[in-house]
Amino acid sequence: MARGLDAMNDVCCQDVRFMLAAPQPGIALASEGGAHQSIGTPLIGMAQPGLSSFEPAFVDALAVILRWALGHVQREGDAGGLVYLRLSTRSIEQPRRDIAPPIADDIVAGGYWLRPPGPNCSVAIAYAGAVAPEAIAAAGLLAEHRRDVGGLAVTSADRLFSGWRAAETARMGGVTPPHSQVERLLRALPRECRLVTVADAHPTSLGWLGSVEGHWVRALGLDRLGQSGSIPEVYGAYGLDSAAILRAAQAGSPGAPLPV
Repeated sequence: MARGLDAMNDVCCQDVRFMLAAPQPGIALASEGGAHQSIGTPLIGMAQPGLSSFEPAFVDALAVILRWALGHVQREGDAGGLVYLRLSTRSIEQPRRDIAPPIADDIVAGGYWLRPPGPNCSVAIAYAGAVAPEAIAAAGLLAEHRRDVGGLAVTSADRLFSGWRAAETARMGGVTPPHSQVERLLRALPRECRLVTVADAHPTSLGWLGSVEGHWVRALGLDRLGQSGSIPEVYGAYGLDSAAILRAAQAGSPGAPLPV
């Protein structure tokens, strides 16, 4: 992604259309050493005009995104654009499910509730991409302690943020637009709910979610890279494993610490 950045800037300015798939999922490539690891590529996808970036964890969500992307790259003007897929070579257990049209729409819009929160939700875990197994496992462990826990699958931080920014800009201009996708998702949470974000990337790629509805947020992610090892080893060393997510969910909250 970084090696082709100058060329991508040029083609975005020229309104050239294509899809780019780049397997650089943070430190999940730790077995190959530091050269292929990445921290800031989701931020590149979010910051590049004319580019829609996605980071799904599951292949059925990827299929939905690809169907949308094939149409998106063919639309003229601002209605279309380039598509960047940040994919992982990590082998992840896939869910067996039928994706109904409303969920498919949410996947394309940027996120959906994999584990819908209840009215008394005390902790919600928002994750993107390769860290799905750790986030899902942590949510299950939290739920065992009688907590109402939400699990938010972020398929595109880029589209969530751009939708929210467009809605906020319209409001400042005196227009009352419909709620953006991320607003609709996070308004399902009580105001006192704690939000933990997890990404195999820089923590700011998801840490901004706390600003949408004012939730307390603990953002987990990477500010360094380079070590080689198994995924459990490096995720544990860099604070992306289930134990780190549990600690983040408990940090600063009353009550006895949760077992990790």
